[in-house]
Amino acid sequence: MNYLTNLFPGQPKALETRSLLPLRNIVLLPQITLPVVAGRTRSLATVESAVLTANKELVIATVKPEVAHRLDGDEKAEIEKLEDIYPIATLATIQRMVNLPMGAAQLIVQGLERVRIEELNINADDGTLTVQFYQLPKLTKKAAIASGTSLATLNALTEAIQALWQEIADLHPDFPEEVLSVLLASDNPEELSYQTSMLLPHNVEQLQEVLEQESLEKLLRLVLEKLSQELEVQRLRGEILGETKKELDQQQREFLLRQQLKKIQEQLGEDEPETQEIEDLRSQLAAAQLPAVAEKQAKRELSRLERVGSNSAEGGVIRTYLDWLLEMPWNKTVEDNLDLQNARGVLDADHHGLIKVKDRIIEHLATFKLKKAFAAASSQTKSEGIRTYQENSTVGTVLCFVGPPGVGKTSLGRSIARALGRPFERVSLGGLRDEAELRGHRRTYIGAMPGRIIQALHRSAVKNPVMMLDELDKVGMDYRGDPASALLEILDPQQNYCFRDLYIDLDFDLSQVFFIGTANDLSKVPAPLLDRLEIIELSGYSQQEKVAIAQKYLLPRQIIKAGLPEAAVQVPSTILSQIIEYYTREAGVRRLEQQLGNICRKIAVRHADGKTEPVTIHPEQLEDMLGPKIFLREESRKAPTPGVATGLAWTLAGGEVLFVEAVQLPQGKALILTGQLGKVMEESAQIAYSYIWANATTWKIDVSAFKNNGIHLHVPAGAVPKDGPSAGVTMVCAIASLLTGRGVRTDTAMTGEINLSGEVLPIGGVREKVLAAHRMGIKRVLLPQQNEKDLIDVPEEVLSQIEFIFCKQIHQVLENALIFPDNFPNSGNGGNGHQANTLKIG
Repeated sequence: MNYLTNLFPGQPKALETRSLLPLRNIVLLPQITLPVVAGRTRSLATVESAVLTANKELVIATVKPEVAHRLDGDEKAEIEKLEDIYPIATLATIQRMVNLPMGAAQLIVQGLERVRIEELNINADDGTLTVQFYQLPKLTKKAAIASGTSLATLNALTEAIQALWQEIADLHPDFPEEVLSVLLASDNPEELSYQTSMLLPHNVEQLQEVLEQESLEKLLRLVLEKLSQELEVQRLRGEILGETKKELDQQQREFLLRQQLKKIQEQLGEDEPETQEIEDLRSQLAAAQLPAVAEKQAKRELSRLERVGSNSAEGGVIRTYLDWLLEMPWNKTVEDNLDLQNARGVLDADHHGLIKVKDRIIEHLATFKLKKAFAAASSQTKSEGIRTYQENSTVGTVLCFVGPPGVGKTSLGRSIARALGRPFERVSLGGLRDEAELRGHRRTYIGAMPGRIIQALHRSAVKNPVMMLDELDKVGMDYRGDPASALLEILDPQQNYCFRDLYIDLDFDLSQVFFIGTANDLSKVPAPLLDRLEIIELSGYSQQEKVAIAQKYLLPRQIIKAGLPEAAVQVPSTILSQIIEYYTREAGVRRLEQQLGNICRKIAVRHADGKTEPVTIHPEQLEDMLGPKIFLREESRKAPTPGVATGLAWTLAGGEVLFVEAVQLPQGKALILTGQLGKVMEESAQIAYSYIWANATTWKIDVSAFKNNGIHLHVPAGAVPKDGPSAGVTMVCAIASLLTGRGVRTDTAMTGEINLSGEVLPIGGVREKVLAAHRMGIKRVLLPQQNEKDLIDVPEEVLSQIEFIFCKQIHQVLENALIFPDNFPNSGNGGNGHQANTLKIG
């Protein structure tokens, strides 16, 4: 209130009283006439009481937008206080009132003067509103000059507004002349400003800002700014429309000239280049032998190309689309080589070991051979629906190779393609987040192209290639769609016979494609997609297998890549073993091949310098060629230390040996865990801690050790995140060793999940964990009883060098891992009696 008083200091002191008509979404300006509809009971009563007065005056104020929104949602709601309306309002007179159906009334009101409302009152009898207000000073030229504004400034602003209106009228020939005449003839700056404000696009806040201007100069400048903005918008709009019309005119001109050129060439007996192109496409279409639906679509697009011309922008899009249609292998296939002996020979030639994997692939190919023969034999006797089902299910379940990087997943796919005599196409899905990358983009988009599946078929030039979908577990999802959901249709034999790419926009039969997937981590593959895959796991290689692979495949391949003669480099088995141990840490052989490549390139430099004698690599040369040792594997602890136990872990790179360390914290509290442990591993530690506490008396542990001391459990290395339940038995041993003061046998490693009942539960990754123990020189391995069956996957040379002890209960683990004196309970057989099943192979 004080702000407004300071804003308009020259006001009279006397207050006036009138009825109030609040309006939503309407601002009435002085000297402006507007139609207004009154429909609410209070508004009708207010209008009727105002009409009965001598001058028929009332105050019209605008309801604030946030209050208007509330009133719109409730027909019975009314304003109740002064804060619901803008205090700067307009005194108006009712020129005409017409009753409407449904009890409403239409008014024609004219704004008279600006007023400032000081007080709002509600009539207790009929609920009508009255206000007390001051009239604000009129914004006349005389008042403006008195306040310090020059007459020249006022005239210049007025003429500028009128000049802008003239420009707007020139841009729009249909601008009403009578309106322009009124605006140009006006000599009242205030009236011109209010008229301009009503004619411009506006909202409540903008008109209220105009109404609240306290000086004529500010009012004129505000209106001039808004009118200038509108003129700029009109100019831009005119330019855009003009350019569009110009482009259309140019296209029409080109079309007419092209038609004239065609007539001239016909008269001269010459062929137009564009006509020759159309004829070439028509000949290709006739020779392509497309399916009926595709042929119909191609003819339709060819007719469109003939009409618009290939030189136009649309013509280029149509021509590209026709090229894709004509070059797709709609009916082209290659004959399969289903000789299983040949397939075995190819797999054995390309891969060392992997016996179970190769057997599973041969089984799959045998099933494929029989189903294809059955479908062919029954095609003459079955109905069309049954025949289509048999043809679409010929390939059957999709194979998916799962394993660490570098174990040969992609190369197995190439070998299958070579054995079948089919082309091989690899589609990388790593980092894919846009569904359109698989389904294609609609041709309405600029730069649209088919999806990766159709592109792979186009490259292979046949409809039955071997297609590898690489890195299924790396597929992502975001606002552009879920590619994994698109893969459900692509890999399902009951759906993919009518796969529709959004660019081609025609059904394409994918049922004859031999799909193969690969992944490193199955937990990241969506369950519906996993249900359509037949999983074949490829574990890591043992050191002996890596040596054999390097000698048979990797080294000869790197010698050829380096351009060396076949016998230029000799790498003995002992050197290969050192390279594997000190320069690689992987389940596969990719890094090993890179290191052999480094050696071959250094030998190639010698050959380039003229030193062509064969080279045999010796141990002392390794560091010169490959640099310092990259991996110094942590050796097993030489002496047993209370609180330290040796565990086995599985990673995507294969098995690893890890040490669990425990120390006591005098006057500490509870259990502290470090080493970047995941939630599951933290729970295993809590279970181990609780189990030892609950069974403390059994193992001669003072219970006060738990109450008065804390325990810190650490799993190196701290920079590597770890998770999983299989470290449970190792944590039990570490804590029990710490509290009993007994060391854990250093030749023993262990793995297994535990529970509070003292049971040792089965785990996964047995082969990789046993291989890791063998690399470390571990002689004894404690495994859950239920994992005994998994030793079938461990190589014989490893089984013969390790003693396996299978445990069902935690106490069996402790009895076989801790070093007890002869007089300790449950001990026997020289202080380390085995209460569990013991297996020694070899």
